[in-house]
Amino acid sequence: MGRPNYLSEIKQNILNAEYGTVFVAVDFVNVTDKKTVNMALLRLEEEGIILRIIRGVYYKAEYSDFLQEYIVPDPDKVAHALARNYGWTIVPCGDTALNVLGLSTQVPATWSYVSDGTYKEYIYDNTTIKFKRTTNKEISKLSYKTALIVQALKAFGKDNIDDVIINKLKNDLTDEEKSNALLEAKAATSWIYEAIKEICKGDENHEQN
Repeated sequence: MGRPNYLSEIKQNILNAEYGTVFVAVDFVNVTDKKTVNMALLRLEEEGIILRIIRGVYYKAEYSDFLQEYIVPDPDKVAHALARNYGWTIVPCGDTALNVLGLSTQVPATWSYVSDGTYKEYIYDNTTIKFKRTTNKEISKLSYKTALIVQALKAFGKDNIDDVIINKLKNDLTDEEKSNALLEAKAATSWIYEAIKEICKGDENHEQN
């Protein structure tokens, strides 16, 4: 029986991925151990198959003939790759949450996330990603979308939630996401939960006591 060709398998997985996909070693631990994966990723970087963003984080880069440069990866994908690598649960917060939910078209100066990990900051290509440790109640026992909604509402603040915001979220969220939010956000600050009830109005049949 021949020796497994780990490099070839990892390379093929990357070639099959979409342009802009971000990779870390933990994404390939089903293939082999992390040390071998890291060696393979370094080799694939040398071959030009992937580009390095920061240490241990790579992406399948797409070259733009128009811009005559490689397209920079989505910071949100980079943040989630870092979270996977360290085993953190993260949720966008502040302006980042608003951007991710389409509530703001402004690109955040700093991509900020609440996390159950440590305080960390990463800078690459004029982009800053910041992780802020938070209490578990803000992210644990909440689906990703519910936690994201809570963070977005916090970013606006109690006195700035208007019908435009309510209706935008009402229209964008699926029935399942509304149902989850009603169930999961009951422990949130009262004004946030009242806003969620407004967003989900008409879906009260999903709420359970």
